[in-house]
Amino acid sequence: MNFLRGVMGGPSAGPQPSGADTIQKLCDRVASSTLLDDRRDAVRALKSLSKKYRLEVGIQAMEHLIHVLQTDRSDSEIIGYALDTLYNVISNDLEEEEQEENSAKQVDDLGSQFTEIFIKQQENVTLLLTLVEEFDFHVRWPGVKLLTSLLKQQGPQVQQIILVSPMGVSRLMDLLADSREVIRNDGVLLLQQLTKSNAAIQKIVAFENAFERLLDIITEEGNSDGGIVVEDCLLLLQNLLKNNNSNQNFFKEGSYIQRMKPWFEVGDDNCGWSAQKVTNLHLMLQLVRVLVSPTNPPGATSSCQKAMFHCGLLQQLCTILMATGVPADILTETINTVSEVIRGCQTNQDYFASVNAPSNPPRPAIVVLLMSMVNERQPFVLRCAVLYCFQCFLYKNQKGQGEIVSTLLPSTIDGNSVSAGQLLCGGLFSTDSLSNWCAAVALAHALQENATLKEQLLRVQLATSIGNPPVSLLQQCTNILSQGSKVQTRVGLLMLLCTWLSNCSIAVTHFLHNPANVPFLTGQIAENLGEEEQLVQGLCALLLGISIYYNDNSLENYRKEKLKQLIEKRIGRENFIEKLGFISKHELYSRAAQKPQPSFSSPDHMMFDHEFTKLVKELEGVISKAIYKSSEEDKKEEEVKKTLEQHDNIVTHYKKVIREQDQELEELKQQINTLTSQNEQLQATVTQQVSQIQQHKDQYNLLKVQLGKDTQHHNSHGETFQMNGIQTEEVSKLKEELEEWKNKHELLQGQLKEKDSVIEKLNSSQLEMGTTEQSSQTSKFGGLEHNNELQKELEMLRSQIQLQSVEISKLQMEKQKLQVMTTTADPMLGDSGATAATGSELEGRLEQEIKELKSQVKALSEEKESLKQHLDSSSSTVAILQDEKSKLQREVAESKKEQDDLLVLLADQDQKISALKIKLKDLGVPVEDEDDTESGDQGDEDEDGDEEEQD
Repeated sequence: MNFLRGVMGGPSAGPQPSGADTIQKLCDRVASSTLLDDRRDAVRALKSLSKKYRLEVGIQAMEHLIHVLQTDRSDSEIIGYALDTLYNVISNDLEEEEQEENSAKQVDDLGSQFTEIFIKQQENVTLLLTLVEEFDFHVRWPGVKLLTSLLKQQGPQVQQIILVSPMGVSRLMDLLADSREVIRNDGVLLLQQLTKSNAAIQKIVAFENAFERLLDIITEEGNSDGGIVVEDCLLLLQNLLKNNNSNQNFFKEGSYIQRMKPWFEVGDDNCGWSAQKVTNLHLMLQLVRVLVSPTNPPGATSSCQKAMFHCGLLQQLCTILMATGVPADILTETINTVSEVIRGCQTNQDYFASVNAPSNPPRPAIVVLLMSMVNERQPFVLRCAVLYCFQCFLYKNQKGQGEIVSTLLPSTIDGNSVSAGQLLCGGLFSTDSLSNWCAAVALAHALQENATLKEQLLRVQLATSIGNPPVSLLQQCTNILSQGSKVQTRVGLLMLLCTWLSNCSIAVTHFLHNPANVPFLTGQIAENLGEEEQLVQGLCALLLGISIYYNDNSLENYRKEKLKQLIEKRIGRENFIEKLGFISKHELYSRAAQKPQPSFSSPDHMMFDHEFTKLVKELEGVISKAIYKSSEEDKKEEEVKKTLEQHDNIVTHYKKVIREQDQELEELKQQINTLTSQNEQLQATVTQQVSQIQQHKDQYNLLKVQLGKDTQHHNSHGETFQMNGIQTEEVSKLKEELEEWKNKHELLQGQLKEKDSVIEKLNSSQLEMGTTEQSSQTSKFGGLEHNNELQKELEMLRSQIQLQSVEISKLQMEKQKLQVMTTTADPMLGDSGATAATGSELEGRLEQEIKELKSQVKALSEEKESLKQHLDSSSSTVAILQDEKSKLQREVAESKKEQDDLLVLLADQDQKISALKIKLKDLGVPVEDEDDTESGDQGDEDEDGDEEEQD
């Protein structure tokens, strides 16, 4: 202990030992001491020296400290000291004073080197993960800090070790559930470092219920009003969601987007926001943008946009957008967020168009934002955000484009209120070059991929000054361009003109109709100007190339061939192509082509628009080829284009016809399926009838057996009559009853004959129908075979009834014999008492047997009636099915014939098209394959499907 007092700075009589010597002695004591208290005191001393003598402690004590972690886990105090010491050695978070004192020792990155030594043995990181699981505060908290420091120094290596460690990530996820806020908050920081740039760990953390826990923490801390903990949770959520499509989909499917809505609830008084609240709200807006970023897959972005609209998140963002007192940076980020939430989503774009600002009178939010964009006193970043919002509102929104352009047309201008079109024109011709550029780009987006609006915009007339006639918008743009304004203004106007004239021959004709435009362009291109003007020269070359490529030769003085000759004389083809290439080689062009959002470091760098870079990339190659083509090649190309258009029209017509016939075939197939199902049902009913007939046959066989037993019983009774004798009165009664049954039997036979005649008529009609049917019909309508079986079974029943009638006749013969016997037995009658008893028994049996015969005959008659009804229904259904089948066969034959004709025509057209394509290729014209064009058309149809439905 005296040694430790000397180390800790206590009084000592001898000379003070150096720091390295003291650390060496402490390390020896940790390694050799058998008492836990001595080792603990030594480790505590190392901890106190670790900040000042970081290098010495790291070199000499690290191995001993790791050994302590492995062997002394039962004592939480020494484990905590060891972890704190390792943290001080590895961490680079030193105080400023210590950095100044140890500046010579910080030449090399000590933290990174010590971390590399520590993680060289992967068991050390696994041991640290085990210690982090301990609930003891003095072990868990320093373990979390040490692991966080390791991830900061050697992130990818430590991530890989944790990833392969069993349940490594799951152990760390338990930190978020710790009731001690210090550990929970440091656990959030640990997970931030763990999830950086590692998609596999991000997925594991997300599926360990991280979203639920983090959102709960944010809610508990007060959402945007919370402290630094909310900021840390939002940074962790960004790590989990950014550029991770799987986690984004999991976040959306888990209905976590709905839980983001309360974040953006702001009150009426928005003054005096704290810096932490501004930071929190800024991160919350960035998190929304992560889910709807244009770089995400289109399907995932669209589903998140719809979810944000349905849960009211978009409405909440628009409320912040129109609120007063919101800080400028939050307002700017909110505009950017709303932009990406509505970009390309028709429902959200329609809602945004309906939002009004809380002014008197109410104005549309778009108008209020455009007023900020063309106001030079507004911050630069805010104006860029408004421009981005306007671009996103018009992206794939033909309805919105039409509404903006309609505010410029003469018939829709309202003099009492400011419209979007008036603001754009005002910005286009103001003295502020940035307003000129923004208005020109915004108007170009209103014309993007919309030839109809390009033609309508030609009708716009502007009043320049009092007393002068109005001029068109196109003419005014070219006038300002020729006046030699600022470079930024001219670049914006040239981008507007290029977008306006591309793929619109009528606009090209209007542009060429002004005789001053072409000389101005050729003069600009031919001059040798400085680097600043090279960009303008390139855009002038692009505009002149568009005027050639989309020229329909309607103006005699400005036909394609004459414009090419003009370029050859005044500029030179090679010089023209070189000037055209200035655009794509410019540094600002490359920056603008990276992402849709306009982000510029300063207003001077605001030159190119993202969508315009796509247009340049599309037109640069075709214009270069068009300049070198001769007039004959142009004529041939035009002829080929016309023929191709005609053939394409024919092919599309036949394709339409084929689609209609395919639909008809599908309908016929459905009808056939329904008929086959009906046929199967009928066959099922026929099989049921057959089973019922079989049951009746079995019942009849039983009756027949019973009748045979009854005849034997009657014979035995005749013998008893001979033996005992019968009274004459009883015999007379039997005679009367037999006569009655005889009459009833004759009536039944008559009815049977009538039914037999009806059945024979049905058979004959069915036989006539069967002879007209083909062999294919017998396979489809199997019900006729079952009807024939029914008829056969009826024949068997009739034969059995005839056998029964024969048996009845036998009974009549026996009756006559009985009568003869009674006449002979009258003189021999003796004891009347005995014969009376036997007669009464016989009478009872005969009555019972007669009743049974009546019921049997009645049942047989009912069965005959039911069979007749079944035969009638089956014959009618068979006739209906035969008619329907014949109709279907005729329709199928006609459709096959039409398809064969169409296929022949298509084959001829394909041969003609292939021949024309070969001619085009021989002439050097690039020809797209039919599969590519069809796939492209299909893609365009899919993209514009929603807009066409809205229109």
